[in-house]
Amino acid sequence: MNFNNKLIENAVDEISKLPGIGKRSALRVVLHLLRQPKIQTQGLSQSLVELREKVQYCQNCFNISETPICGICRSHSRDSSMICVVESIEDVMAIENTAQFKGHYHVLGGVVSPLLGIVIDDLTIVQLVERVNKQNIKELIFALSSTVEADSTAYYIYKQLQKNELKISTLARGIPLGDELEYADELTLGRSIIARIPFEKSFEIH
Repeated sequence: MNFNNKLIENAVDEISKLPGIGKRSALRVVLHLLRQPKIQTQGLSQSLVELREKVQYCQNCFNISETPICGICRSHSRDSSMICVVESIEDVMAIENTAQFKGHYHVLGGVVSPLLGIVIDDLTIVQLVERVNKQNIKELIFALSSTVEADSTAYYIYKQLQKNELKISTLARGIPLGDELEYADELTLGRSIIARIPFEKSFEIH
């Protein structure tokens, strides 16, 4: 694309690096921003700078936070003996929107996928095992996507914790096979949490 303006070209190049946004969409965003009052564009820029400077990962669960320990982990109204294991921060948001879970979370940062070069050491599995061993955890809930990679990751964690006196459960299969958790509707996801089943029984379903 010929922009005839280096500043516009630079802005389009940066915005088009965002997921799901191509050059044409990025150009529309840039031209829209140019039509807005300068203070609005400055507000957007400032919020993005603060986002990168102030947001960090919770040292306990690896969710996003503005403090070393996130609000969910600090909350006295949450059940700290129950951990919901998810792949991503988006999954935490999806489950929170159901209002059906009042425990804590643990964000793995993905699932083991040899094809994508993601191995166990790339995830926060070691930290999860340490949490279970050091904290008073009574139940671990796998809330992972319905994929072979996610199931394999859950099974690996299950084997690591099998000797612990711990209830390990997984979401009821209300989520279609191959679907990612963050795209499930709130009603289906909420029911899957409530109707969770012992993890070992999920082998029989397969």
